[in-house]
Amino acid sequence: MKFPCTFHGFEISLMGKDMSVIEEVKQRTDIAEVIGQFTKLTKAGKTYRGLCPFHTEKTPSFFVYPDQQSWHCFGACNTGGDVFSFIMKKQGIEFGEALRYLAERAGVTLPAYHEREGEKDEKERLLQINRTAAEYYHQLLKTPAAKQARDYLEERGLTAETMVKFQLGYAPDNWEVLKNYLMDKGYTEKELLQGGLINRSDTGNKTYDRFRHKIMFPICDIKGNVTGFGARVLDDSLPKYINSPQTPVFDKSGSLYGINNAAEAIRKADVAIFVEGYLDVIIPHQYGFNNVIASMGTSITERQISTVKRLTTNVALALDADAAGEEAMLRTVQYENLLNNEVKVVLLPEGKDPDEVIKEDAAVWQKLVAEAIPVVDFTIKTATAGLDLSKVKDKTVAEGKLLPVIAGINNDVRRDHYLEQLRLMTGSSYRGMQMALNKIKGGAKTGKVETETTKIVQSSLSNPVEEYLLSLLVQHPEIKDLAAELPAEYFESTENREIFLAWRNNQELELLKEQLDNSIREHLQYLVEKKIPASHLEQKYTDCSLRLREKYSRHLERKKAQVLALERETGGTDAELAKLEEQGISASATLRDVFAQRSLHQKG
Repeated sequence: MKFPCTFHGFEISLMGKDMSVIEEVKQRTDIAEVIGQFTKLTKAGKTYRGLCPFHTEKTPSFFVYPDQQSWHCFGACNTGGDVFSFIMKKQGIEFGEALRYLAERAGVTLPAYHEREGEKDEKERLLQINRTAAEYYHQLLKTPAAKQARDYLEERGLTAETMVKFQLGYAPDNWEVLKNYLMDKGYTEKELLQGGLINRSDTGNKTYDRFRHKIMFPICDIKGNVTGFGARVLDDSLPKYINSPQTPVFDKSGSLYGINNAAEAIRKADVAIFVEGYLDVIIPHQYGFNNVIASMGTSITERQISTVKRLTTNVALALDADAAGEEAMLRTVQYENLLNNEVKVVLLPEGKDPDEVIKEDAAVWQKLVAEAIPVVDFTIKTATAGLDLSKVKDKTVAEGKLLPVIAGINNDVRRDHYLEQLRLMTGSSYRGMQMALNKIKGGAKTGKVETETTKIVQSSLSNPVEEYLLSLLVQHPEIKDLAAELPAEYFESTENREIFLAWRNNQELELLKEQLDNSIREHLQYLVEKKIPASHLEQKYTDCSLRLREKYSRHLERKKAQVLALERETGGTDAELAKLEEQGISASATLRDVFAQRSLHQKG
């Protein structure tokens, strides 16, 4: 099927193509729910508003637009994007890692990519580089320049022996110290880029160390291979922690911090305890509780559970109350199905992290672990807190929250147990609740998937101008100078935007592919093979770029108009209204400029 789009005599056609996994993840993700984990959002008409999670502010200037699957900060950031760009910015991760995080959360299975010939040797080489880097960082922790890092670790209660056990290190405040050290060892700049140890500058002319003036936490696989790094800042900058990007040997969503030191203890104790942070793993190990591991601040994934399942089917989550509630409501029943066993929750004292509990009194930690409760019991307790189950309205709320959780339990005996428990709490009829449960289970298998699939297919046909312009650029690197000032924000499609960002750094096709996550390479190939006559290239580029600029400006203008109307309704201050009106005028001025340029271009 052909979808034509014409720009001043040039027909741009988009052949229908299969929906991508990226589009599927995006369609199955509630952007407001995801962002709501990081900042409190309040419903405001068709939008949500809240304090910007990227800068400090007193008046909310951050808006989420569920119908457009986007967000925008009208305050100091003055930027926006989709759910992928939000997660990347908030967690300081690369696109591939954000995709895997959101796919796991949405229940979308990503396709497996088979190793190419020579890929095994390539991975061995990268593991060797990481091991060398970890040893170097560890030696630097002993130097005078690392005093601030050592002081911080000692203040947190770490002994010198523990720092050695976990091979903690220090990345100096220098732009090329690691790069020069590793290249002197015989490793190439290309390998260091591939391993995520150095970055390329925006101009693409220089490379520099990714980690600078940070405490380094080597992340190992179960065999003890260093696959990547976590790093903590030593000042007040944000984000406080950053990780290695997605590489051929490192995938944050599949990694477990401390698993190399914990595997034997997990087998022996026959239970794995999940915590959230690096130090929440390290301190328990220092005190002899060696069956503790961490998912490194992200939601636990099925891949991580699969790794643990080889060691034990008993899992407990020692998270703070809010995080535990989130896990219980959204994900943990899936973990139980995978383990074929119930997951438990270790209820920590309010405001206390595991490392604090253990340092204060190790016996209290042991008692909390022993008294861990099944996660579904915890979910029921959390969901019904504050409800009066003698009232019909509150009964409805409780059943609305808990029936989907119970419906997700595969084990018939456990599912019936919790259904009966909910029936006794609400006084509803068992037959009625069973019918509601069956309806939820049936809907999850049919209608919703079909509806979402239809939306996904439609969305895959929505960016012909973006794809045409990108095809021009990747097929004709000789026109790269035309796109020198083209903003990445003009590309609404995540795949197109990621390809454009990578293309700006490298126009050579093979090197461009290497920079991209596997999930996007197929789309790049589609763009490369798209048939575009090699004539009037500059005119085609100008037509497309003006069209994208117009679309971006119109969308921004609509968003600002919505916010301005909302501020007037809710009594925004004169200063806030004036600022938004000024931004609206700016968007209108941009549109007028677009029309003027287009008119000039047509006459030319």
